[in-house]
Amino acid sequence: MDTSESSTSDSATTGDSAPGQSVAPGPAGPAPRRGWRRWAMDTRPLRRPAYRRLWSSTIVTAVGSQLTAVAVPKQIYDITGSSAWVGYASLAGLVPMVVFALWGGAIADVVDRRKLLLVTNSGIAVTSVLFWLQAAGGVDSVAVLMVLLALQQAFFGLNSPARNASIARLVPAEELAAANALGSTVMQTGLVAGPLLAGALIPVVGLPELYLIDALALCVTVWAVLRLPALPPPAGAAARRAGVRQIAEGFRYISGHKVLLLSFLADIVAMVLGMPRALFPQLAAETYAPWGEGLALGLLFAAIPIGAVLGGLFSGTFSRARRHGLMVIGAVVAWGAAVTGFGLSGNLWLAVVFLAAAGVADMVSMVFRGAILLSAATDEMRGRMQGVFTVVVAGGPRLADVLHGTAGSAFGPRAAVAGGGLLVVTVMLALAAAVPALRRYRI
Repeated sequence: MDTSESSTSDSATTGDSAPGQSVAPGPAGPAPRRGWRRWAMDTRPLRRPAYRRLWSSTIVTAVGSQLTAVAVPKQIYDITGSSAWVGYASLAGLVPMVVFALWGGAIADVVDRRKLLLVTNSGIAVTSVLFWLQAAGGVDSVAVLMVLLALQQAFFGLNSPARNASIARLVPAEELAAANALGSTVMQTGLVAGPLLAGALIPVVGLPELYLIDALALCVTVWAVLRLPALPPPAGAAARRAGVRQIAEGFRYISGHKVLLLSFLADIVAMVLGMPRALFPQLAAETYAPWGEGLALGLLFAAIPIGAVLGGLFSGTFSRARRHGLMVIGAVVAWGAAVTGFGLSGNLWLAVVFLAAAGVADMVSMVFRGAILLSAATDEMRGRMQGVFTVVVAGGPRLADVLHGTAGSAFGPRAAVAGGGLLVVTVMLALAAAVPALRRYRI
């Protein structure tokens, strides 16, 4: 372990404030929770007004953003009648999101993060208004939709690193895991409720109104950010420019800190090797056809986020753990084991149980990987760490779609899923054994 990593890990291990932590001391810690309350979600971060405002805005936008996420591909398919164009649109949104997430991370380290959030949230809201105008005006242009989608994802890429990096300035280090659990639970709930609400509203109000609802929800986010305290960069950081050199510095920082590097690799291993969603349609049509293809497909896609929501609701069982590195390792291994069980399941309901268990493991992994990124990095690097995190989270499942789709065609879907899950377990345990920094990390 090199010197820079040792200093970071030592600070975390002793329980001192994380590097760059500047949040004011909060209320005295609550008495130990008794009975069922010790299992329920840890809500300590919500007692801090600034974090509560940021989190409350997420409740609205988590659902609203999914309305647009459903409306865009639906409108493109209505115009073209082609699923290929829906796929091209996804790529049109991915590229600018990746580019601007990396750049946005560098920007977030040299400007007031509150101001950056105001600009980018306003940009996302304006884009949603433009989506509404083109749909209400009957433009019916795929090119316009793809340009607007690229613009929206560029703003999202700029916004996400600043938003995530700001959490460490709003809550103390010992509450980072709980804050991540609160935020992740809301986002996963949006992944379940948003599409269901969109499906119910489209026949009633139509596509234009879905865009408008999202735009109005984003106004709540802008209002919440307006009420945040100033989040200026560390002394001296404002004099730097956010360019390619600063982005490269972020990657060098990751490579020099084994805990951070392993936290990214853990997510890549879990998502690339073990995310089987590309095989859900084939499994629904072949393996689970006796239960009804439509029912099976819906359950397969819903099971993981439902499991994640349940994990968040009962996050009091794990969010106070201090061995963050071991929690990540255990969660990734549990994800791989659950995916393996899903691949071996010929019964739909058993398959759903395994996928829901994988969702719980994914929530645990998200909570502690997020906490590590905020506690093990200095404040002047947090934006860039969150930029890379955004790229990994968005890109991993898309690489998994390619890998699992190819493996499913070659070996059959169930073998591909089970094999991927076993690879996750094997590779994660090998990494943990080879590089002890992650399993030793604690706050």
